[in-house]
Amino acid sequence: MLDIFKNDAFSTTSLTDFINDVKYRPGRLGELGLFQAESVATTSIAIERIGDILQLVKPTPRGGPGETRDYPKRSMLNLTVPHFQRDWSVMADEVQNLRAAGTENQLMPVQQLVGQKIVANTQDMDLTEEHARLGAVTGVVTYADASTLNLFTTFGVTEETEVDFDLDNASPADGILRKKSVGVIRAVKKRLGKAPFTSVHALVGDTFFDQLLQHKEVRDTYKGWSEATILRDSYIGPNRAGNPMFEFGGIVWENYGEIDDEGVGVATGKARFFPLGVSGLFRTYYAPADYVETVNTLGQRLYAKQWPMPNDKGINGELQMNELNICTRPGVLMGARNT
Repeated sequence: MLDIFKNDAFSTTSLTDFINDVKYRPGRLGELGLFQAESVATTSIAIERIGDILQLVKPTPRGGPGETRDYPKRSMLNLTVPHFQRDWSVMADEVQNLRAAGTENQLMPVQQLVGQKIVANTQDMDLTEEHARLGAVTGVVTYADASTLNLFTTFGVTEETEVDFDLDNASPADGILRKKSVGVIRAVKKRLGKAPFTSVHALVGDTFFDQLLQHKEVRDTYKGWSEATILRDSYIGPNRAGNPMFEFGGIVWENYGEIDDEGVGVATGKARFFPLGVSGLFRTYYAPADYVETVNTLGQRLYAKQWPMPNDKGINGELQMNELNICTRPGVLMGARNT
């Protein structure tokens, strides 16, 4: 009965190839292209940090000695790549009527059954990845077991104070939103030092986004010219995806609230800021699976494997992901609240 699963179509290599061929439906952070992916052959990664110190040069007497510059010390961080695994199984009775008795060449129906089980678990891995990437954007990655990776403490940096946009103020000062937005951009620029960036992006909770869009300063900005459609449609540009978004004060504000209690999204009254166009700022590392055949090989995003149950009652299988998502300069990450 189970000889069918000894076919090469069900080998670790073939199952893993099948996983990689499944159409990946990235979350918004995947669509933004923030994360630079890298495969590693180890279960941890080492990051060397070299401080970036800018100093004014003091005037010194001509013909005399100059001052000596202070150079930053190097430091090394070691981070373990988390292991995520989902188990699945196919019982003999499930494939009983999917092939003719005594044959091994009618693989397709059985492959489809195995594929359905793998794809269902793949969707959960996709969600897990998006959740981890959102954590890297906010500075604290929280996993399903409630464990966390606080990037601020890990990298030894202080998080910028959360900005109060005071959006429910009935009588806001004229130009206050632009002032606060420019303050965010300046703070990000200061934290980046010499590193160039293209723009600042904000992922925004539902209440924060609605109050921002309704704010008098925002509405007065767009009234009376062609972009007034933004007040109706609340989006701009070709990269809006399925989320409402618009630009104001030099920042692109994108509504990224939690949908259907899936556990992924920015809290309703919050916003999170991060710069775009910074090389290597967000990184994804893939480590190898914990199989004999994958020891010291470069990691892939997902792996799948199957093996027979005792007494040939069916097969056991697993899907696993060994992936670490981080921000390499968490000091540039900032947050805001609506009031």
